[in-house]
Amino acid sequence: MLYFEFYRKICAIAFRLYFLPAAFYNKRMLKLRVVAVGDVKESFYREAIAEYVKRLGKWAKTEIVEVAEASHVADPAKKREMEGEAILSKLKGKVVLTDVKGKKVTSEAIASLLDKSALEGDSELTFVIGGSNGVSPAVKSRADEVISFGDITLPHQLFRVILLEQLYRAETIIHGSTYHK
Repeated sequence: MLYFEFYRKICAIAFRLYFLPAAFYNKRMLKLRVVAVGDVKESFYREAIAEYVKRLGKWAKTEIVEVAEASHVADPAKKREMEGEAILSKLKGKVVLTDVKGKKVTSEAIASLLDKSALEGDSELTFVIGGSNGVSPAVKSRADEVISFGDITLPHQLFRVILLEQLYRAETIIHGSTYHK
């Protein structure tokens, strides 16, 4: 009986030591914000976005911020400036701009970015998805990092889903989940 009690105490200590870092990390939960131009019209995109926001909730507080599209303006440069002002007013923490001309990243690189930011004390990351005409120079200069998911052109609504899926995948890589293979 004494052996069983000793074994139980050792197991309890080992359990706490093993899981304490994860519990500590979750208390310092990341705040992820996605700032995007325009709203999501199709319900299937909204459902996919909601699903990934829910999944991310295990590891990060995730917020989607939509800024108005300057659809009433014909000049693309003026449109970028107007949308850029709206984007700049919503930025917090470390800013990651998604742009086709950015540094191409893998899922592992996104995981590394999130992990590194958390370890360096950047508890809030904002990912920016610009409008159909891109973003203003002011938004580009405010970005701490500029990343790209490749040279393909995607609808902005679909790209939101892809970005959220990649953020979820990155968290599963960080936490050793079986989602990423």
